[in-house]
Parts: sequence; structure tokens; C-alpha cells
Amino acid sequence: MIKVESLIKKYGDFTALDNVSFEMQEGEVIGVLGPNGAGKTTLLRILVMFFEPTSGKIEIDNLDLSNSLHQQEIKSKIGYLPENAPLYEDMTVWEYLKFTGKMQGIKKNDLNEKIFNVLKKCGLEDKQNTEIAILSKGYRQRVGIAQALIHNPKIVILDEPTTGLDPNQRIEIRDLIKKIGKSKTVILSSHVLSEVQATCSRILIINKGKIVADDTPEKLENKNKSQSLINVEVDELRTNIIPRLKLVEGVREVEISGNRIKITTSLEFDLRKDIAKIIIEENSGLLELTRKQANLEDVFIELTK
Repeated sequence: MIKVESLIKKYGDFTALDNVSFEMQEGEVIGVLGPNGAGKTTLLRILVMFFEPTSGKIEIDNLDLSNSLHQQEIKSKIGYLPENAPLYEDMTVWEYLKFTGKMQGIKKNDLNEKIFNVLKKCGLEDKQNTEIAILSKGYRQRVGIAQALIHNPKIVILDEPTTGLDPNQRIEIRDLIKKIGKSKTVILSSHVLSEVQATCSRILIINKGKIVADDTPEKLENKNKSQSLINVEVDELRTNIIPRLKLVEGVREVEISGNRIKITTSLEFDLRKDIAKIIIEENSGLLELTRKQANLEDVFIELTK
């Protein structure tokens, strides 16, 4: 369905995407995850032909994106919601969807049916005659998703679709994306791990323009199942603490941030007593000591720090 090979995008001397390659099959829901500025939006904008790549090859549904003869057909296969959806606030929901439907080339005889379909799918039936200006942020996002779906595309690309939403609105949009994913191929970008984990069957993690992970949420999380994390806060970080901690059997890594210490250990060792003993002996003032098993969030932090 989508094949990206050796994709590079440069802005002058800055490389936004650095040799990015991946494939996506029909019916997959992929989350593109990464910190702000990692290259997520640049990747999506290239896929929807807003930007041209510096080099590399992209095929969408066996059509070469660089071939101008294919581009109009590719556009008809894609529905896109940018991070800040451009909505005409003086229009009602119905008027806006009618306008976007015409822009997508939907025939006049089919347009009303298409609008009814996306209103129902996006839970907007009771808002169809409401001006967009008075809709909540959550309903505006629904309208943005509806315009991306109105021409019945095979691929739906959503850039940060839950940005600025409250927790209830996030859940509603998340459920809507899951529903869309049952019949469409979906690419969803976010910097919020919980959103991607809850909606996607596969995750691409991008950092500094490179793909640093590509796997299912379960497999990514299992990569760290063999280790645990101990977080420590001390009143004063004494010189001898870090060297002594690194010598403890089972300690894999020690990181410092101010007066906080993050210790990565083998899962079979519970080193809380040993660590507490060292801190007490060094008279550093133990303020906090907690242990947890490493999870997907820790994988993300490790890959993008």
C-alpha cells in the first residue's frame, strides 16, 4: 500500500528526514511517534505532496509519487487532517462538508449521500446545521476528520489529531480513529505515547529525522521487560555515590539529573536495599526511592533522549 525508500528531506544545511524507509500494508494503523521537531509532520506532508523530498522514492498503492501523471490519482486515495485543521468558521458543518466534497470532485448527485455518511461516521448528525465557529475543539476535530473521509479514501493521514483536546475529547477521537481503522489504512502522528499505543497496531519512532524503532507496541514494550528502573532522590549528591552504585551487581546504567538518580537494573535483582544502604552510608539524605518495571514509555525515552 505504501512503500518509502531512502527518503531524505533537507532545508538548507538542516536534514529533517534522514534516509527514512518503511513499508505499510493495506488495513494497517501505524502511529508515527516522536518528540517535537523529530520530523513527523515533514514525513506526512511529503506523503500528501505538500512538500517534495530532496531524494528517495515513495510508492502509494503501486503508484510512483514522483510521477506527475500519478499524482492526481494518488491524491484521490488519501484523506488528510493537518495538525491545525483549516476550517471556515462562518460555515455550518453541512456547508463546509459540501464545499470540501465539491473540492474533491464528488459528483453532485452523490454529494448529499457522502455528507450523510461522514456525518454519521463522525458523530456529527446533530451538529450539521451548527456554525463551526461555535463548536467545541473536539467537534471541530470531528469536522476535520469528516472532510478527510468525505471522498472515501483508501488511506487516512492524521497529524496530531488530539492536540489541544481535554481527556474526554481525546477518548472520543481515539474511538473514532479505531472505527476508521477497521475499513481504512491509517497513519497517525503524535508525540503522546498513550494515544499511539491505544489506537495503533504498529509504531514508528522517529528521532532527529531517523526511524529508531519500527514494531508493534507489544514487541517494543517487551524489549525492556528484562529490566527495572529505580528512581532515587537525595538531599545532596555526594561524589562517591555514582561510582559505588555502578559497582553493584545487577546495575546496568546510572543517570543523573540534578539530585535525582535513575538506575536501570536487571529485573531479577531487587536492589533497593543495596542502593538505600549506599546513600545512607554516604550521608546524602534519602528523600525518595521507587522501583518499577520498564515499559513502553521508558523505551520511547531511551530512544529519543
